[in-house]
Amino acid sequence: MVSRPSLETATASDPDRFVEPLELGKRVKEIRLARGWTLEEVGKKTGIARSTLSKIENDQVSPSFAIVQKLINGLEMDLPQLFVEASEHSIAGRRDVTRKGRGEPHPTATYEHELLNYSISRKKMVPFKTTVRARSFAEFKEWVRHDGEEFLLVLRGKINFFSELYEPIELKEGDSVYYDASMGHAVVSLSAKDAEILWVVAR
Repeated sequence: MVSRPSLETATASDPDRFVEPLELGKRVKEIRLARGWTLEEVGKKTGIARSTLSKIENDQVSPSFAIVQKLINGLEMDLPQLFVEASEHSIAGRRDVTRKGRGEPHPTATYEHELLNYSISRKKMVPFKTTVRARSFAEFKEWVRHDGEEFLLVLRGKINFFSELYEPIELKEGDSVYYDASMGHAVVSLSAKDAEILWVVAR
């Protein structure tokens, strides 16, 4: 991949820089033009500056995860729809299989996300398998929060689950937690090796 400047520098204190392996800018422009919207209109819907949107569409910057979240909310889409074009016909009985290690990678400074079953668009749940690289809450610049509800299952290792309204709790392999994702949250690994978790976001 050609190196490009980012809107936010990936550092331990800035975990949410989004590194996309696909042509995100091209996809955003396709969606905008298909809906007949100008850059100004998309800017109002997403809260992203017109100049920033133009740079994203022209593949001049790699947007942060926070900016991608604004795109998702403003365009009323879910994450997979930004990467997979919807088919012209809706067919009941959909199915998608993701083989081990074949999901779409989305690394940040603290997490390494693997998007699962990404070819199905307009779904009500968005599953991720995540390797937790963070070892301290101090590595997060701010709370992670977004719309919807979220389910977390520890697949390997042990984690500390931080949430805005509760005391931190240790979770080990097989433990799970379900919570309101608009409540600030963050996860750090307590294992010698990076912990691995399954995250499912419900819209």
